[in-house]
Amino acid sequence: MQADSTATSSTESYSLSDVYDYLAQIFETTLFEVKDTPVTLFSIFIFILFIVGFSFLASSLKKLLNKKVLPRFISDPGLRFTLSRITQYIVLIAGVLVSFQFIGVDLTGLAVIFGFLSVGIGFGLQNVTSNFISGLIVLFERPISIGDRVLVNGIEGDVQEINIRSTTVRSLNNISIIVPNSEFISKDVVNYSYGDPTYRLVLDVGVSYSSDLDLVIKALNEVAEECDRILKTPKHDVHLRSFGDSAWDMKLLVWVANVKDHYSILNELNQAIVRKFREYDIEIPFPQRDLNFRNAMPSSTTEGTQEKSEG
Repeated sequence: MQADSTATSSTESYSLSDVYDYLAQIFETTLFEVKDTPVTLFSIFIFILFIVGFSFLASSLKKLLNKKVLPRFISDPGLRFTLSRITQYIVLIAGVLVSFQFIGVDLTGLAVIFGFLSVGIGFGLQNVTSNFISGLIVLFERPISIGDRVLVNGIEGDVQEINIRSTTVRSLNNISIIVPNSEFISKDVVNYSYGDPTYRLVLDVGVSYSSDLDLVIKALNEVAEECDRILKTPKHDVHLRSFGDSAWDMKLLVWVANVKDHYSILNELNQAIVRKFREYDIEIPFPQRDLNFRNAMPSSTTEGTQEKSEG
């Protein structure tokens, strides 16, 4: 019985050893060579492990810098995002270089790989490359930054995130718009927040020709002065811009501190204008149209008179 158990144990040991040798042979088999450097399945596995590890490290470092470290020194959220994103890219590039060096592929071998990538770019990755380069330009030149109010394809929204290929803009209706980075470089971009977040708000209102002009100007000035959300400098202004078909076209021009608030302030001022005009009995006329008929059809009375005269 002892001999049988010894034989069984030696058989199991022999089988495990064979499996280990077989797997080692598979993992160490050369798949291809880069500049006389053999690349095995094991080296590819280690390479992927390094890339994943550095990617996780880069992402964690970006979040740490953006949320914990940089807010202590930099108040601008756009600049904080740019610095943290650049740091993430640097760590990723360093991770790729270290990963290639670990598996035995030197920088000369990397040049060969990049040569193959350039061929791929020439065959169909121009758009991806253009968006990547545009993303770097956006990060360094900063024509847009995180939190900016922009107008993209006729849709107004705030910049949420700038990635390698695209930028995420969240509309006022809470809809995320994914915009390729090349759109911000090759086309006209309306950035309401660029350099200065203040915004001039223009309110159009028509008043009846029978109104007292001085009273209208006084009412609009009072509306602006009574609103706490309007900047005192630059000062607001009231214009009589044109003479419409049925009304004077008045404009109230005010300045707001943050462009993102202009819709709510517009609503508040419009309501205040309606109440103020009712207080001063200032009429906002309805559109009027005068219709003139030529060669009108004769009435039945006229037709009967003509028939009697003919008879």
